[in-house]
This record gives sequence, structure tokens and C-alpha cells, in this order.
Amino acid sequence: MKLYTIGFTQKSAETFFGLLRQHGVQRLVDIRLNPNGQLSGFAKQNDLPYLLANLASCEYIYAPELAPTKEILEDYRKSSDWQQYVARFEALMNERGVPDILQRADFDERVSCLLCSEPTPERCHRRLVAERLAKAWLNVEVIHL
Repeated sequence: MKLYTIGFTQKSAETFFGLLRQHGVQRLVDIRLNPNGQLSGFAKQNDLPYLLANLASCEYIYAPELAPTKEILEDYRKSSDWQQYVARFEALMNERGVPDILQRADFDERVSCLLCSEPTPERCHRRLVAERLAKAWLNVEVIHL
């Protein structure tokens, strides 16, 4: 199974939706804490279901249980301590029961992509979520768009 991830910042709408189409993504799983943030542009939660359906033939799902808490995110923005962020987010995923709260079958049935804001996955929680799912579910190839 392939599991894609994508960040919307530093991408035009044309590039963003084009990448989803190019890779056959059927379901976008939004794991942002603030899906309607001021800087979300074309990726605002209120607009995404319509845009995805019409521009990429793709379903939209919001999964806040895969987002960091406001406190964890704010502390990271203040300190820039990535290792502390990773430790706290991993503990949060344990507390929330990730990946057990998800159904692998949903990901097997539809090509899925995790959505967050960061332009690259290196310091983004979408990478941490994807790696956790890949480790737990086995035979998962994570591809960052």
C-alpha cells in the first residue's frame, strides 16, 4: 500500500491538485490542527471538499485525532526544539491510540494522502504519523509529495 503526504504551503492550487491527480489520490486526510487558518488559502476546510471533488475526484476527511494539540504546537513554535516536539507528539499519539483508532482497510480501499501545512515533511507531524502507520501496518510505502 502507498501512503502519500502533502503540505499545501509554497504550492499553487494548480500544483497541489495536479499532484493529487497525478498520483491517483482518492482520499485526502486532513490532519491539521487549524484547517481554517488565515494562511490556508485554497486549502481551507470549508472549500477543500468541493475543490477536491471537482478538481481531483478526491474525497475529503478531517482527522483531528492525528493533529498535535495547540499547546504542543505553540511550545514548538516558541522553542524550535524538534526532539521535544517529536517526543510529545509521539506520547500524544500513544495516548490517542494511533494507529489502532484508524482502520487500515480504509487506507487499503482508497489511495490516501495525509494533509498538513508544512511545505516539506522533515519537520512536520504528517511524517511522524505516516511513519507510525507504516511501522504498525507493514508493507506501507510512504511517499511525500
